[in-house]
Amino acid sequence: MITADGFFAGGSGEIDWHVVDSEFNEYAIEMLNAADTLFFGRITYDVMAGYWPTPTAIKNDPLVAERMNNLQKIVFSKTLKILAWNNSQLMADIVREEILAMKQRPGRDMLILGSGVLVSAFARLGLIDEYRLMVNPVVLCHGKTLFEDAGGRIKLRLLKTKTLRSGNILMYYEPE
Repeated sequence: MITADGFFAGGSGEIDWHVVDSEFNEYAIEMLNAADTLFFGRITYDVMAGYWPTPTAIKNDPLVAERMNNLQKIVFSKTLKILAWNNSQLMADIVREEILAMKQRPGRDMLILGSGVLVSAFARLGLIDEYRLMVNPVVLCHGKTLFEDAGGRIKLRLLKTKTLRSGNILMYYEPE
């Protein structure tokens, strides 16, 4: 999720501008059903782990909550010591060879949800096969950019787009 002016979070990390509706949730369920592993940085992990296992999330969005709570989660953090959310594994460092080995295992997609620092690090190491950017119809004028520390220009090839009724535009890219 990014804004029309390219931010994935506001200056204080806020994401209250996300345009989420039933059509977005259908996409989210489809995406999560195609995955078996989620990658998170510490900040995104804290947000997700603080919401998806709660009775409110399970009641309001049972299908997404079920997937989020049951998928394998790999959390990259040097400060966390214990992960309370089920199926979570801690890794202190992003080691290119380890991620490449994970990608070679049989299974489904591996996803990074949010985690701008992680997206930049994976992009810098050439570990991202496909980018899915959901542009929301909002301009923040300031905030956190998704590729702030990606190491330079990344040339992308557009694979497809989908326009949602909400005004969100989903763009699929692969690195060239």
